[in-house]
Amino acid sequence: MTTAANAQGDPKKGETIFKAKCTACHKIDKRLVGPALGPQITSETDDAYLIKWIQNSQALVAAKDAKALKIFNEYNQIPMTAFPELTDADVTDVIAYARDEQKKLTAAPAAGAAAAPVETGPSALLIWGLIGVIVIAFIVILVLNKVIGSLERLLLKNKDLVIEEEPEVEGEEVDRFAAIKKLAKNKKLVFFVVLCGAIAMGSWSWVTMWNTNMHQGYQPVQPIKYSHELHAGAMKIDCQYCHSGAYKSKNASIPSLNVCMNCHKVVKTESPEIHKIYDALGYDPDKGTYDSTQAKPIQWVRIHNLPDFAYFNHSQHVVVGGVKCQQCHGPIETMPEVYQYSPLTMKWCIQCHKRTEVNFKGNAYYDKMTQVHDAIKKGEKVTAAVMGGLECAKCHY
Repeated sequence: MTTAANAQGDPKKGETIFKAKCTACHKIDKRLVGPALGPQITSETDDAYLIKWIQNSQALVAAKDAKALKIFNEYNQIPMTAFPELTDADVTDVIAYARDEQKKLTAAPAAGAAAAPVETGPSALLIWGLIGVIVIAFIVILVLNKVIGSLERLLLKNKDLVIEEEPEVEGEEVDRFAAIKKLAKNKKLVFFVVLCGAIAMGSWSWVTMWNTNMHQGYQPVQPIKYSHELHAGAMKIDCQYCHSGAYKSKNASIPSLNVCMNCHKVVKTESPEIHKIYDALGYDPDKGTYDSTQAKPIQWVRIHNLPDFAYFNHSQHVVVGGVKCQQCHGPIETMPEVYQYSPLTMKWCIQCHKRTEVNFKGNAYYDKMTQVHDAIKKGEKVTAAVMGGLECAKCHY
């Protein structure tokens, strides 16, 4: 019997074997299909037993070995793949690698805690600097007003003009609005102010009405930081893998969390954002089980929103028209956080319809349309039903 203290093996060779043979079912620090190998192998001191288990676990189960049966039943009696091609030395290398990684993981929290960055707000120097700039600007404005007043008086004095000031009568109340009343008597000034006000209000009203319900550039914060730049850009995942409705229905559809779990049950399971998916599904990554009583929906924020009276069918555009996702949604594969790229106004849609040429070749959708045109040329009767009037979506949308 060998113990953990005197176990031999090459962790580098073990890493190569582990990545080639074991990663489909095991992780070092997390439970996957099978147990987390780091703590499991570190706690087991009988290396000879581990070698037998890794090479052919089902042989130990068939022999009614107590340890083997306990693990086999704990993991839903899922048989572990046998590796008879691995020699004792190969398995020893894997064991050495697992224990080496476990040591690194147990030592990592202490080092990581010391190096964690601390978020701080704006520095006091920056705040006082901004206040100083504002005070200096105010003082400069006051000084410039004084200089302008002094220059005006100097010019009038040089022209031998005397500035007559109305004498103040003792006991008489000073009219504080005298300057404003004087300006109000200037008809040209009043006309200019009214004209500028009318132009400003008219422009504001026009822009406001024109942009009503137009949210181009809208970029809300989502409950989970999902990056299209990573998934659609770097990973080259096809849009329809998640938004499968774009090919077969009116709506592109928000993917269910089960689609996310196809990958993230195995990939990047340590991410806090991925754990939000786990929490929403009631999934326990350590046990690999789901608790439906803990499940709750993700409150995604809708970005692209058309008025209720506007009918838009994704499948008609994607399948029939051959429109690429980027034509409406912009360079989605470069967006870390999605925003509304196009205005989605009626004018924008009409302009697209005017410049887009219809491709009839090999497009079954237009086969009937060409038949209708041929019937019209022959003078045959063409009913609304022939033109697709019996399609449910003509009325019910």
